[in-house]
Amino acid sequence: MAQLLLVEDDTVLAEALARALTALGHEVTVAHSGELALEQLFDHRVPTDLVLLDVMLPGIDGFEVCRRIRARSTVPVVLLTARGDPVDMVVGLEGGADDYVVKPAEPRVLDARVKTILRRTSTGQEQPSVQTFGDLSIDAEAMIVTKSGEELHLTSTEMRLLLEFTDHVGQVLSRQTLLKRVWDYGFAGDSRLVDAAVARLRAKIEPDPGNPTLLRTARGLGYRLVKP
Repeated sequence: MAQLLLVEDDTVLAEALARALTALGHEVTVAHSGELALEQLFDHRVPTDLVLLDVMLPGIDGFEVCRRIRARSTVPVVLLTARGDPVDMVVGLEGGADDYVVKPAEPRVLDARVKTILRRTSTGQEQPSVQTFGDLSIDAEAMIVTKSGEELHLTSTEMRLLLEFTDHVGQVLSRQTLLKRVWDYGFAGDSRLVDAAVARLRAKIEPDPGNPTLLRTARGLGYRLVKP
């Protein structure tokens, strides 16, 4: 059972989704605005394994809520968007979301996404205990990444993505390969998930994210992690 925070201003839709997800075995708390969601997460400390976050909210929108969550927490966030505009999706992913679902959201699809994300959050990988890439140190067993001695705060998706690269240093990993291994998606997955997550990861691990030296692009093929 996962403890979910559903952020949805449409009370009828929120009630229906909460009821369906509860029937599927989850415990659901509902917030009808971004402000209330942030209060529940950070002021009232409501136990939350994952946030299902509507983009179109009164007051602060879902993109801003996601950015504020990510500034203080690594809790997984799945955006619920009625807009299929690729730009909107990329904005959300670059803001720190782990995934998105286009509304209307089928409860069993949401249930599958939730289980996939939480499974990859809780499942460890066998890696060498510590790997170093310049001033970047990655302890796979402890799930700790430091840069110049300071611990980096990676989301679960960013950590899984980084560990996938450290397990295949020097090898080019295609977007579809990463979708399968990190997101557990088949060929129906959206490669923009990978590009946005790589951009977020570079912003944290690279000395100069605009000119990456560690996590490099293999044009037309994918990405590879290299020793400096």
